[in-house]
Amino acid sequence: MVAEGRWRTSTRSAANGACVEVAGTEHGIAVRDSKDPDGPVLQFRAEAWQRFVDSLRASDGPG
Repeated sequence: MVAEGRWRTSTRSAANGACVEVAGTEHGIAVRDSKDPDGPVLQFRAEAWQRFVDSLRASDGPG
């Protein structure tokens, strides 16, 4: 699991708190809902997370 205080929120997140937080783990990346920090956590291998981030950077954006 992720140690307390290691979660980060994107600098592009909305000020209303409707965003996700990410944290590095021993095996990759963990993601959680910032509105529910005690709720479920998704975990991804580092390679899968990097492919996801790369695909976002290569896209034209939403819509």
